Amino acid sequence: MTGGMILFDKPQGWTSHDAAEAFRRMLPPGTKVGHCGALDPVATGLLVLLVGPCTRLQAMMQGLDKEYSGHIRLGVETDTGDITGKVLAEKPVPELSLGDLQKLMDGFLGKVDVPVPAYSAVKHKGRALYEYARKGQPVPEKRRVSRIDSWRALSYQAPDLEHSIRCSSGTYIRALAAEIGGRLGCGATMLTLRRDRVASLKLSDALTLSDAKDLSLKDLKAMLEGSLKHLQEVAVGPRK
Repeated sequence: MTGGMILFDKPQGWTSHDAAEAFRRMLPPGTKVGHCGALDPVATGLLVLLVGPCTRLQAMMQGLDKEYSGHIRLGVETDTGDITGKVLAEKPVPELSLGDLQKLMDGFLGKVDVPVPAYSAVKHKGRALYEYARKGQPVPEKRRVSRIDSWRALSYQAPDLEHSIRCSSGTYIRALAAEIGGRLGCGATMLTLRRDRVASLKLSDALTLSDAKDLSLKDLKAMLEGSLKHLQEVAVGPRK
């Protein structure tokens, strides 16, 4: 069948693989479906899925810039770097204004080098780091250089900071939350995360879970065919 692109608003609790598998079951047997950049189960928002022959663009599409919004909780450190993890420490949060936090976040703009979270799919000697962590084994330290184009403090109601960020692909927001907590001396963990944009692709154009359940195969095929021009523009730029 003709390939194409699906924009899906991934619900909390789903893995990116769960989303790909859900659409795979809706399509003819043997149809390939792959995602272009995983979202943690705790996160929600825009997941770009490629179907059929278009899965060949997967590696390239994974490298596109991303935009997120969400909340960071100050004063708490967890083993996973998000609120679902085991609490490792709780510390008092200093008195802070929204301006104080924005000034701190401005210091991350440009290229940043931060540790990769222990609970991540980054591999060491063929094993994902989370495999070491889940077995209680020492987790090899990995670092990643990311690019932060914009990081805004939207509101602050202690201990929770609402923020939005525009960054390069592969940026771990959990790691940035931990860095914020470290610089403040109180620790921090990611509370919520929502992906709002991938390059020019917007969450507002994505199918919700309810939308997807109501789709017939005919509707889905028509949507895939209609996505091809947009996919070409995102993947290789508009024709000149």
